[in-house]
Amino acid sequence: MRAYLDAMDKAAAIAPPLQEPPPTVLAALGPQMTALAAARTAGAFPYNVTPAHTARAIVGPDKWLCVEQKVLLVTDPTRAREVARQTLAFYMPLANYRNNWLRLGFSEEDLTDGGSDRFLDAMVAWGDASAIQQRVQEHFDAGASHVCIQALRPDGHPLPDWDALVALAP
Repeated sequence: MRAYLDAMDKAAAIAPPLQEPPPTVLAALGPQMTALAAARTAGAFPYNVTPAHTARAIVGPDKWLCVEQKVLLVTDPTRAREVARQTLAFYMPLANYRNNWLRLGFSEEDLTDGGSDRFLDAMVAWGDASAIQQRVQEHFDAGASHVCIQALRPDGHPLPDWDALVALAP
């Protein structure tokens, strides 16, 4: 990643000048990538994280910490966990996410059979708008500068849930 950032810096140096160059942030889960993001970029973008991860992601006061939070405007726990399990199934076998979840205190048992209720509830903020807003606020309280919400649909369809986005809009 250091070599990539070096190459990006070299490319920017010979590219036509921009009025305002776009900021670079790194997708960062672990402490080493987060430290690199803090040292070399405008900040970090951790994905599939909890407020506990946000609190540990030290990037400094002048850097962005743009965390992702999946949200689901559903109050039925069974349905919420079904959608969460379906959504997270893609990420469960990926080592970078599994390692990060283990660092956060989840066990291998939490990550088997589609995920424990504790794990699913931690990864997807579900409930009414107030409950979801509380989780988003937990990220801000833990140090996030931005919280990027991924609004899951109650029917499990991959497109965003516009009703949830409207309900959560300021």
